[in-house]
Amino acid sequence: MSIPKRSEVPDELKWDLTRVFKADQDWEDEYHRLKQAIQQLTDLKADFTASGRNLYEGLSQILAVSRQLEQVYVYASMSSDVDTSNAHYLGYVARAQTIASQLEAATAFMNPAILSLTPAELAQFKQDEPRLENYDHLLEQIMRQRPHTLSAQEEKLIADAGEAMSSAENTYNVLTNSDMEYGYVQNDDGEMVQLSDGLYSLLVQSQQRQVRQDAFDSMYATYDQFKNSLASTLAGAVKAHNYNARVHDYDSARAAALHENNVPTVVYDTLIKEVDQHLNLLHEYVELRKQILGVEQLQMWDMYVPLTGKPALSYTFDQAKTEAKKALQPLGTDYLKHVDYLFNNRVLDVVESQGKATGAYSGGSYDTDAYELLNWEDNVDSLYTLVHETGHSVHSMYTRESQPYVYGDYPIFVAEIASTTNENILTEYFLDHITDPKTRAFILNYYLDSFKGTLFRQAQFAEFEQAIHELDAQGEPLTTDQLDNLYGDLNQRYYGSTVEPGSAIAKEWARVPHFYYNFYVYQYATGFAAATALANNVVHGTANQKAAYINFLKSGSSDYPTEIMKTAGVDMTQPAYLEEAFTTFTKRLAEFKEIVQNNFK
Repeated sequence: MSIPKRSEVPDELKWDLTRVFKADQDWEDEYHRLKQAIQQLTDLKADFTASGRNLYEGLSQILAVSRQLEQVYVYASMSSDVDTSNAHYLGYVARAQTIASQLEAATAFMNPAILSLTPAELAQFKQDEPRLENYDHLLEQIMRQRPHTLSAQEEKLIADAGEAMSSAENTYNVLTNSDMEYGYVQNDDGEMVQLSDGLYSLLVQSQQRQVRQDAFDSMYATYDQFKNSLASTLAGAVKAHNYNARVHDYDSARAAALHENNVPTVVYDTLIKEVDQHLNLLHEYVELRKQILGVEQLQMWDMYVPLTGKPALSYTFDQAKTEAKKALQPLGTDYLKHVDYLFNNRVLDVVESQGKATGAYSGGSYDTDAYELLNWEDNVDSLYTLVHETGHSVHSMYTRESQPYVYGDYPIFVAEIASTTNENILTEYFLDHITDPKTRAFILNYYLDSFKGTLFRQAQFAEFEQAIHELDAQGEPLTTDQLDNLYGDLNQRYYGSTVEPGSAIAKEWARVPHFYYNFYVYQYATGFAAATALANNVVHGTANQKAAYINFLKSGSSDYPTEIMKTAGVDMTQPAYLEEAFTTFTKRLAEFKEIVQNNFK
């Protein structure tokens, strides 16, 4: 079936962006008003901290302009995403990016000015201007940076060097996205096709083992050609992270990265420790994978192929909406009212069309709907995607309804928790209602692979990331051999003796862009584990536990993320939530093993 043009997609399956701006001319008018508003912000600099009233009114003015920018940016980016070949909206995106940079430059004085105040001066300002109480947490976040903030001149020098410091990451992106050319391999139909990252992820799931191996070998042969350059770019990024941490008086790059959201390093350490203590579960699953696949030697290219074939589950979009609402019932009637709004008001852009951005996301701004981009296929994966993105969207809706603009978003640390909680609730729903053994096996395999790919795999990445930063801090060179040996040994420890050693997987470090993101990946693992615990609370817990979860969705960024999670019922400084996740994995692995032994002979 051919992919339709945008004009051929029924309106009810497309976003209605006229609720953001009625027409392009309205966007143009707002864009020019925004430019003027940004120019006026520079007038605040001279007297920004002259009094409590000045500080309150200045912060309010800056936040109001930021709010304007969000709506301008959202309309531009979403209009472009539904047809990335449309030069008109690509131009809007470029203009929105430029004006966002202008706002950043115009407000660069804000944090240094606030940090120039002594605690006593800020306390007096709050006494003189009670309205500053609205910004208590914001001001606390800024003041927390005082021990790690240099003089204004020194900070300017570091900021001016920012582009040069990010050159390693930029070079990596250009090299891997533009300059690297992959080889040709056979697909499932025996056709020769040129490999790409997207195609690789499909071929490595092929039921034909030779197809999987050829895709794996071709992918890593390409990376091997550029191994020294890629080692150099990764080393450069690590050096930049370590340098910034060192000059800002942090103990490590990891401490600097976690300090941004006030996440205690014990959260990171607890994750690594608990995963290490439960690697036997991954080894057990890997051994079962070898038995089911019936291979003499299990290789890393065997790690992603589904073990149970395609399930007897198929959903049109309308059927999926009905199924999603049934699954999400434990979240309560108010939650379902929010879901109903999303499903019935042209907030979802559903089907694939020519030029549309791939994948899926939930977007929007504080003053718009929580729009969702989908690329629908009538399968269970799309249903999981729908409940995942709806988890993001309802999280955004509750936050925007409950919090003022200044706290009307949520930090990355908790961003994936609401969406992954919905996925876990859907899995619980399936396992409560599906009796057919082979379909249950598919759902269990889907969950186990998600657990393997998110909690175990991202923890492995987090260990590697910490190790390479520590080696660089000790003066050790991050050569290709050093990186290969480190990653290869780590991969072998994670997957165990069942996996044959010595494959090109040791070079996987070269194709993981997240290693340039400065201690980002651990949040996927902690988020997945927290979502498992929260889903258990929602489906099997008390009314108070369910209410605590809804209150978490309403919290936005009104407190630090680990504190918000405590009110939701998960203390991420303690191992209990991780142990609960491993208990769930153990239970589902046991059932999967039993079904396979009795029904897949």
